[in-house]
Amino acid sequence: MSRRTAIPAGAVAVVLAVLAAILEHGRTGSVSESAEAFAAAVIALGVVGLAASLRGITLRGAVTGGLFTLAGILTWTATQHPIVIWAVLFVEVVVFAVWGRPWLRTLRELPGLGGAWLGLSYWVFGVLGALFVLRAGHLTVAAQRLAYLGVFTLAVLAVVATTRRDRDGDRDPAGDRHRDLSVGMAAAILVGIGALLYFGAGSLFDELHAIPDSASARIMRNRFWGGPGLFYHPNSLAGLVVIAAVRVGFDRAFAAWQRVGVAAVAALVLSISDSRTGFVFATAAAFAFAAVVLLRHWTGRKSRGGRTGHATDSQPSEQRRSETTVGGQDGDLDRWGRPALVAVAMPFLVLVAVFTIGGGSDFLFRDRFTAGGNDVTSGRTDTWRQVWVDWKHAGWAEKTFGDARTSRAVVHRDDDGAPKEGPRRDLNTDNAAVGAFRRGGVLGAIGFLIGVALLLWHALRGLWQAVVLRRPGVRHPATWFTVAAAAAVPTIMTEDWVIGGTNGAIWLVLLAGEVRSKHLAEPSAVVPVQTPSSAPAETAPSADSGRDTSRA
Repeated sequence: MSRRTAIPAGAVAVVLAVLAAILEHGRTGSVSESAEAFAAAVIALGVVGLAASLRGITLRGAVTGGLFTLAGILTWTATQHPIVIWAVLFVEVVVFAVWGRPWLRTLRELPGLGGAWLGLSYWVFGVLGALFVLRAGHLTVAAQRLAYLGVFTLAVLAVVATTRRDRDGDRDPAGDRHRDLSVGMAAAILVGIGALLYFGAGSLFDELHAIPDSASARIMRNRFWGGPGLFYHPNSLAGLVVIAAVRVGFDRAFAAWQRVGVAAVAALVLSISDSRTGFVFATAAAFAFAAVVLLRHWTGRKSRGGRTGHATDSQPSEQRRSETTVGGQDGDLDRWGRPALVAVAMPFLVLVAVFTIGGGSDFLFRDRFTAGGNDVTSGRTDTWRQVWVDWKHAGWAEKTFGDARTSRAVVHRDDDGAPKEGPRRDLNTDNAAVGAFRRGGVLGAIGFLIGVALLLWHALRGLWQAVVLRRPGVRHPATWFTVAAAAAVPTIMTEDWVIGGTNGAIWLVLLAGEVRSKHLAEPSAVVPVQTPSSAPAETAPSADSGRDTSRA
């Protein structure tokens, strides 16, 4: 950000922070509460500033990530006004339809993407199930599911079409880095988090927080939801901050202060959201990142010259950029020294901070709904049991293609905490595997397994070829994608994150990483390694090949 833009942006930030303090003083009449609101607003605006500072943001990435983040937030903010949510989905249809061309050509690539199987297959089977079940309203359910399928299919097409490198050798004149949507998505997610922090500034530091008008939220006032006008479920908020932290924090193309900044944001949000699933996500990411660094170091020592090979001028400049700039290979992680050790330690420092200062030792093992209870799944096991009971009593069509009573296949059970006379609450499965099974039946569960297998293969194949097959010169997928895909697996047990939907920002970031990995991380030929002192001058990277990430 230049000085010309920094000064006006700073002035606007000061005005907004003061406005938050004034509004809080008008609501409470307390100077101390106003000061807390001012501090919270400063933090929120700092998160937005961090997002704006990220190098490599593209318009398509920011818009795509922003639309999905907004749709997820509106599922809790505009619960009583679904027309608002559908309006955002309509905008997505228009935008993604334009960006996803050529549709038929791009559509042929979807069966090879795990993200496409995870986010689309159960909708396909669900539409068929609703058509086969002769029940009142089944055509309405089929039509609604078809609309959802259309939105998310167009989203996948847009991501693939934008990221794909043409097979005939054509390249984007602006450079390959402009095809990486994940940076813009992460920036949009951080902006959404900043907006939630700003709207919730009045209660950010309070013991009880502002909550949306819903029965499930009333028993979780100790968790941060946002504020009047903008709410989001704490688990979803925690998931967003972890995926953004992984995308930015594990890519050395970003400046050290940006990586440390996103780690601090993650520690704050995980602490105020009291999210067990978010903490598990972050823990898995920390261990996965450490494993990647250790394995690359080990394979680097086994390779000629202690490294796994690097690009030279004999390779296209597009390929060099993919290995040295934003969204690239992060090859400098193979170096074993203080920078690598600090990078490995940082995620664990975040976890320690959340567990101690953030109160994680309390919320991680607490039964949220029953005093003195021991159900740390917060009722999820009862919901999963109900899914199985409903499936056993369903007909062949719903057994095969999924429950067809509602468009989103919500779950109803008697012991949901609502009054006995009802109405029953619409419960999510809060489990990606169970969710795919509920919405797509047996075929949906099979599609889910195929999706997970493909996603992990595209994320881990570089390590597999280097460590197991002992192939030097292997170009790994981006470190952040490998870590994010591996870390998302444990969250399958308690969240629907990886199967998309209106709350599908995390799924979309994983999809963007997978598409880029599939097109840019094919094994490269072994290149003789040269030391900086012996490398010929003509093989030095050209000026347009991107910034040297080893200095980041």
